[in-house]
Amino acid sequence: MIYVTSDLHGLELSKLKALLKKVNFSDNDWLYILGDVIDRQNDGGIEILRWLLCMSNAQLILGNHEAMLLSCDFVFDEITEDSIKNLTQENIELLNNYMQNGGDVTLRALRKLRQESPETVLDILDYLREAPVFETIEAGGKDFLLVHSGLDNFSPDKDICDYTVDELIWAWPELEDRYYDDITTVFGHTSTMNYGQEHKGKILKTETWIDVDVGVPYGSSPALLRLDDLKEFYL
Repeated sequence: MIYVTSDLHGLELSKLKALLKKVNFSDNDWLYILGDVIDRQNDGGIEILRWLLCMSNAQLILGNHEAMLLSCDFVFDEITEDSIKNLTQENIELLNNYMQNGGDVTLRALRKLRQESPETVLDILDYLREAPVFETIEAGGKDFLLVHSGLDNFSPDKDICDYTVDELIWAWPELEDRYYDDITTVFGHTSTMNYGQEHKGKILKTETWIDVDVGVPYGSSPALLRLDDLKEFYL
């Protein structure tokens, strides 16, 4: 079975494991997290990232929050007079933007982890750099495109490989938007409550796309979507 979730934003690993236990997740199953494991609350998602490093049947798709963290990876360089001198205005703006979007808790957790295990921090950053920006898979006889945010500047004639990273991690689909007819696009990024309070905390399905961002950092329980039969599971 193949499961997807997204935008866990610092969810405790114990809660993710409890949700996976609910569906009897095993070594024969597969989990995709469609970006934004990190930031906003608790340890900023570092515990889940460390867990992902050890999981052979789970994959993170790059989200905009992971991309923001990577754009600030200079904060993990050794601090010297030269490194401080070489900080650019762009560096400062990137860091300020990331902090304002909930990155402070993640940076604190990474700094603490760096004191205990600097190699683990390097492993996490490498893992994020290697994370794919989309996956195409088949489940239950249907084809799926997995991506963080949907598809900005969408055209049915545009190949998925022709989209920029920003178009795949920063899109804000409208409810009436249609994507490919022959493949269901599954994404997060936009909390379903943004499409109406009746969708708050729930997975939202349309004819061509499914939004699995149920708003975890805003108090909703995390959710899983099983692609094989499109069944929803909530903690």
